[in-house]
Amino acid sequence: MREIVLDTETTGFEPSEGDRIVEIGAVELYNHMPTGKVYHQYINPQRSMPQGALEVHGLGDQVLADKPVFAEIADTFISFVGDANLVNH
Repeated sequence: MREIVLDTETTGFEPSEGDRIVEIGAVELYNHMPTGKVYHQYINPQRSMPQGALEVHGLGDQVLADKPVFAEIADTFISFVGDANLVNH
């Protein structure tokens, strides 16, 4: 069984208020064992980082300014996940 263990960092928890994902980290497992395949990407949220979120993950505006936006990485991420079960942290 293939699984992807996934963790994200965000600008906050309200997408309807403009919050966005700023980091995705994922590890592939097969039969609950790591395969060595990983996915990691910083993402430009196209908004300023709220102080509360910055205090949680330390990813500020300057760090993310030159990173791709989600639309630019979405296909690569979806390809990595494929049809695997997701285990979200």
